[in-house]
Amino acid sequence: MKALVIEDDQDVANYLVKGLKESDFVVDHAADGKDGMMMAASEDYDIMIVDRMLPGMDGLSIIKTVRATGNQVPVLILSALGDVDDRVEGLRGGGDDYLTKPFSFTELLARIESLVRRNRQSAETETVLKVADLEMDLLARTVKRAGHNIDVQPREFRLLEYLMRNAGQVVTRTMLLEKVWDYHFDPQTNVIDVHISRLRAKIDKEFDTPLLQTIRGAGYMLRETA
Repeated sequence: MKALVIEDDQDVANYLVKGLKESDFVVDHAADGKDGMMMAASEDYDIMIVDRMLPGMDGLSIIKTVRATGNQVPVLILSALGDVDDRVEGLRGGGDDYLTKPFSFTELLARIESLVRRNRQSAETETVLKVADLEMDLLARTVKRAGHNIDVQPREFRLLEYLMRNAGQVVTRTMLLEKVWDYHFDPQTNVIDVHISRLRAKIDKEFDTPLLQTIRGAGYMLRETA
């Protein structure tokens, strides 16, 4: 599992990163809010651990921005602010759990495991994905846009499903290779370009509003444009 830790206190960050790695997590760390927001927008995480008080951009602003893109990654808020009103504000702001400092790593890990498990169960029960007027039925294995059936091949279906599950977020080539093709290396081919081109022709060409965007130097994003 992959975790993002956004924490400016270096001692706390080191403690978290060390413990999570020992628990078999792959961990990225950002020491300020702006860097953390960029990482959250450009990578795919199973869990985010976010300090509330951060330089550059505060934790609640990060969470609200992430949620505004449709990203439902589980978020655990860490904070020295432990009053009931503070916890309620954090949870209503998009956090899934709230843990006050100082904390026990054992409790933190148990909360993380619970959030990840709950999120995966929710994802498994989801049967229809929608982005604007594009709709994918995961059980029937069908794709429609504006009510029109779109014929896609199995790999195109898997690619589109991943893009739809991450709608509003930049999806990198590395993420696609790992999640869609099960490659954990760069095969040095244009396989992604070919499939993106075919998919774009099917879901965008006959419609007024393009959904599949190329983000220069970063990757791809499926989103409804203005």
